Amino acid sequence: MIASPYLLYLGHVNDEVGIKTSRGLAVFRPDECVGEFRHDDCALTLGLPRMGFAEAVAAGAKTLVLGIANAGGKMGDDLVRDALAAIEAGLDIASGLHNRLRDEPALVAAAARHGRQLHDVRDPRPDIPIGNGKPRLGKRLLAVGTDCSVGKMYATLCLEKGMRARGMKADFRATGQTGILIAGSGVPLDAVIADFISGAIEQISPDRNDDGWDLIEGQGSLFHPSFAGVSTGLLHGAQPDALLLCHDPVRPHMRGLPHYPMPGLQETLAANLQVARLTSPQVQAVGVALNTSKLSPEEGLRLCAETSDLLGLPCTDPFAHGVDPIIDRINTCFEPSSREATLSL
Repeated sequence: MIASPYLLYLGHVNDEVGIKTSRGLAVFRPDECVGEFRHDDCALTLGLPRMGFAEAVAAGAKTLVLGIANAGGKMGDDLVRDALAAIEAGLDIASGLHNRLRDEPALVAAAARHGRQLHDVRDPRPDIPIGNGKPRLGKRLLAVGTDCSVGKMYATLCLEKGMRARGMKADFRATGQTGILIAGSGVPLDAVIADFISGAIEQISPDRNDDGWDLIEGQGSLFHPSFAGVSTGLLHGAQPDALLLCHDPVRPHMRGLPHYPMPGLQETLAANLQVARLTSPQVQAVGVALNTSKLSPEEGLRLCAETSDLLGLPCTDPFAHGVDPIIDRINTCFEPSSREATLSL
């Protein structure tokens, strides 16, 4: 187990998307975050107290979460130096980067010397099966997107909270480093060998018999040349009854690929429905989630209304405007036990 409270690491990052793990924890687990660590050249903040490592330990912090993301998930020299200083100050280290803490000899030696723990969140379980595509009980919703980092995790976490508030059984199923840190469990899907991606999702979302929903965090995009393979395996393993389309309306191009334009909402939804039908022939779209954080409230509401008219689906910003329209659509489309009745035939 990763000990909390946390000190959240921002380091030298000045890309909003680059601190999404730290931000996700600050938003969804605020009671477990005592502060943020950032260098003077980092202009970003989570609104938490800025602390040094010793100061954070004095405030009760147990673990420094390296909550940053970069291309390739690499651990640079500056980050290693900061992690060493944190260990010496008395903090454990948790990281979801592709480079493993355990592969940095200096960190391993320092942790052993000071009795600290190193947690590599991106280590998948060793017993992941190959997916089989067999129908299974329960209902599942998968968040899909036009691109990476467009709000799929936020949408599913907000949906979990909203469904539970209305007396529905719903569980967030994490597939990325941030979601795993928030939920306490899940699978780091982009670290799973390709042949086992669909099996990993089947494993974390097995049969359920309580009329509840598994809300599966999406990854990547079918339209992103770098990550479409992960998205495809996720669609097949999730065997979704419902798809929620997520989109950042102000993004000018695919993340990290200025030579690739963003796809349209209609073509994205059509492609995801087509791929999902391999293992879930009756899959339905239940809504659109827009990230309107960079728009004015009026612009955001107007765009949601226009998008709803365009696609004939409820559209909302789950974080800013709530998820009631999407829950209403889910309740309209899926009567209790309808999937179980189908599977029993």
